[in-house]
Amino acid sequence: MSSAAQRVRVDLHPDALLDPAALRSAGARAAGVREADVRHVAVAHRSIDARRGRVRVHVELLVYVGKDMPEEPCYLPHVLPNMSQEPAVVIVGAGPAGMFCAWGLARAGVRAVVLERGRDVRARRRDLAGLSQRGELDPESNYCFGEGGAGTYSDGKLYTRATKRGPVDLVLRAFAGYGAPPEILVDARPHIGTNRLPRVITAMREHLIGAGVAFRFEARADALVVHDGAAAGVRLRGGEVVPARAVVVAPGHSARDVQAWLRAAGVKLSFKPFALGVRIEHPQALIDRLQFGALAGHPALGAASYRLVEQTAAGAAFSFCMCPGGYIVPAATDPGMQVVNGMSPHSRRGRFANSGLVTEVGPQHLAAAGLSPDDPLAGVEYQSRFEAAAYVAGGGAFVAPAQRLADFVAGAVSRELPPTSYHRGLHPARLDLLLGPLAPPLQSALQALGARMPGFLGDDAIAVGVESRTSCPVRVDRDGETLESPSTPHLYPCGEGAGFAGGIVSAALDGLRVAVAIARRLGAPHERITS
Repeated sequence: MSSAAQRVRVDLHPDALLDPAALRSAGARAAGVREADVRHVAVAHRSIDARRGRVRVHVELLVYVGKDMPEEPCYLPHVLPNMSQEPAVVIVGAGPAGMFCAWGLARAGVRAVVLERGRDVRARRRDLAGLSQRGELDPESNYCFGEGGAGTYSDGKLYTRATKRGPVDLVLRAFAGYGAPPEILVDARPHIGTNRLPRVITAMREHLIGAGVAFRFEARADALVVHDGAAAGVRLRGGEVVPARAVVVAPGHSARDVQAWLRAAGVKLSFKPFALGVRIEHPQALIDRLQFGALAGHPALGAASYRLVEQTAAGAAFSFCMCPGGYIVPAATDPGMQVVNGMSPHSRRGRFANSGLVTEVGPQHLAAAGLSPDDPLAGVEYQSRFEAAAYVAGGGAFVAPAQRLADFVAGAVSRELPPTSYHRGLHPARLDLLLGPLAPPLQSALQALGARMPGFLGDDAIAVGVESRTSCPVRVDRDGETLESPSTPHLYPCGEGAGFAGGIVSAALDGLRVAVAIARRLGAPHERITS
């Protein structure tokens, strides 16, 4: 038995997080009880506030008063029913949207087969090493394609703007049940780490297979099968048809071929605004000092992060996918295209901090580039032009074009470049010219940031090109209630690659929403999915 706990909110100095006696005293004061009556204090939620030059930690404490101690939390995977019937659903893509859709359907007793063009996480790691170390790109298995999707090797961030209740909490607890660190249920900005997330994904997949879900790797879907106007399966490369009563397309933001064959099948698509820019990198020690001041390096704070939004006369710019103590990685999926992304291990103890710094691309940018905003794939073409130019500017072999931030703002060539975490190496280039009309908002934003944050435009700060895969520039249209394609019944667009998510948690939530919709249509007990 566990006694009831009072949930209280307090602001603490970071030292208090490392001192059980200080936590106990703070909890007793906030709960209005005698410290001697407090049996136990546990941290339920914490977030770091470094605004206005004063570092505080906002903490929610569970204060237990009484005889009994709280029960030790135990996170185990949800029990899934054993399924042996023919799969009713085919899911294209084993990213978070596809995985959680299969997981949700399994909870309702609906068996699915998951098709993934790439390899499982273990084999995928070897392909990533070939790309990062030797510049050898496998178009089917890379930082975007393979088990777990793009998020598997980009830090495992679990940030979301949604509240940590209901389905969000369900997703986080599912990750904890498959071996993610339990602190993801406590931290305001939880992350698993690129070194731990593959094990979590593997555990989830093995559990689903044990319940009857089928997984097929190196199974690239090349066409949608349509019978009587409705989706009835997919055709794999090689000609095999995988039939289904429902088709879920959850391919991730970089599956441009999927968007093309959906269009060829008559599925309704539309252009979706996205963002494009560069990835910036600083020494982590500088970011720690800028954020935490004299408390930089404090063990209770860890590596500092930031989130930046700048409204300028030239346009808006914002940070994206900030990776404290992380690495810049090559994220291309096609030969001759240069793309970068960021990732961090769980410890976040690397020398560098990196983040995307991007600006929105809208219909006006497409029109100025001679592309029609009415063409749903125009954004893909726009992305591709910048990626091809960046590949040439870097000299090939996925060497990245780069420029010191101060030179990027000034419009000057960087004669020398500082050390970087990017294994393929850097080549000096005029990224400000390469980005053309997208450069002014980034330059203005960096100028403002440099004025507010001493050292942000220092000699060790660089821009690396290009950050172009922030989100999918295509939306696969779907009905707001049934979640089916309005042009193709029984087709369920899902997750980031369909234009309905922007990260691991939001993609997982969309996968669950689609699972509920399919289970309801098939007459399965859909209420079990989010219970």
